[in-house]
Amino acid sequence: MPLSTLADAKVFARDGFTFRPLAVPSRGSTELALWALEIAPGAASEVHSMDREEVFVVITGQVCATVGGQELSAGSGDAIIVPARTLLQIRNAGSENPATLTAATSVGMKATVGDATFPPPWAQ
Repeated sequence: MPLSTLADAKVFARDGFTFRPLAVPSRGSTELALWALEIAPGAASEVHSMDREEVFVVITGQVCATVGGQELSAGSGDAIIVPARTLLQIRNAGSENPATLTAATSVGMKATVGDATFPPPWAQ
């Protein structure tokens, strides 16, 4: 499947985050995983880590992240690079508009939140 449209992407919502898979195994990708991400105003993720490197590119809005204890602020066109097995919390720094991002990693990645390790459903 050489074309994967945002309009046809399944929607996964979790605590103010909306994930729309674009390039994942269920949509034809065998090596890379890519999804559109929207973060509601003021929403923050759980502190978690991934077993693979992950990159977030901010499309609109202002995003703050804590990556391995380092505080970062990113705006439109900026990339947040998260090494594998590094603690991450990402949040929309704005209070009025959603932030939109594109997230990229490798197929097969697993998330760890607390003591639970699992493959995120939007990455399948």
